[in-house]
Amino acid sequence: MDVANKSTMFEFVLLGLSNSWELQMFFFMVFSLFYVATMVGNSLIVITVIVDPHLHSPMYFLLTNLSIIDMSLASFATPKMITDYLTGHKTISFDGCLTQIFFLHLFTGTEIILLMAMSFDRYIAICKPLHYASIISPQVCVALVVASWIVGIMHSMSQIIFALTLPFCGPNEVDSFFCDLPVVFQLACVDTYVLGLFMISTSGIIALSCFIVLFNSYVIVLVTVKHHSSRGSSKALSTCTAHFIVVFLFFGPCIFIYMWPLSSFLTDKILSVFYTIFTPILNPIIYTLRNQEVKIAMRKLKNRFLNFNKAMPSRFSDTEH
Repeated sequence: MDVANKSTMFEFVLLGLSNSWELQMFFFMVFSLFYVATMVGNSLIVITVIVDPHLHSPMYFLLTNLSIIDMSLASFATPKMITDYLTGHKTISFDGCLTQIFFLHLFTGTEIILLMAMSFDRYIAICKPLHYASIISPQVCVALVVASWIVGIMHSMSQIIFALTLPFCGPNEVDSFFCDLPVVFQLACVDTYVLGLFMISTSGIIALSCFIVLFNSYVIVLVTVKHHSSRGSSKALSTCTAHFIVVFLFFGPCIFIYMWPLSSFLTDKILSVFYTIFTPILNPIIYTLRNQEVKIAMRKLKNRFLNFNKAMPSRFSDTEH
């Protein structure tokens, strides 16, 4: 490929979800609402866990990190899409496209390992409760989080190295609202069948394997819980059910997109919206609605905030006198 051909690929055009102006305004309002709700909801979880000492446990430490990743996952492409609907500017530079691919795989790869860490935490808590404190120590929790970020970085770097080797010489229209390898590699001037096999081997099979491991671990946990009919077992069942719902909602779209990288663009768009916009807001909803401890802690936080606001005017009046 000559220099002239290389120079034509300085930017890509993001076609988005629709060409209809009415639909674009609808998407703008809906996605703006979801993005704000995602940031507020996950921030509340992080603040609540930090402020309330009753939530200073391994499970909530991992949940806090999950909320941070969800906010990051919602922010790598959604703000640009929202502003593009207003400005009509739908282009993205080649470097910007690679940056989106890097952060997408960084956050998804990290979340996959973190979800496995959360599954391991619940497995030990329910199946080996007497050894929980010795196995899931604060040092182990920190190590699990660090390991999840290291794996995410390694995975995203492999995707970037692969993307940099692709020769682009013709079409530059990305049929999505952000850059990801399943849609970008189809613009490359090489056989997409071989590239599709790479996608399946590096992302699809990994995601499917992790999901199978997680599914089996939660089945074991739920079977263990079923053999106990105490109040604690009911709480454990509720917690594990919430965890499994999050796992299914996150892994389902990922497995479909990366196991079938040459599938329908419309299907990929719907699933991409689901795991980059909807799933990050569903996580705080699922955990707060099904977790009594988090709901109680949030009520305490709200009461403290309201009492602080009530106390402020009286403090000002005392200082004036």
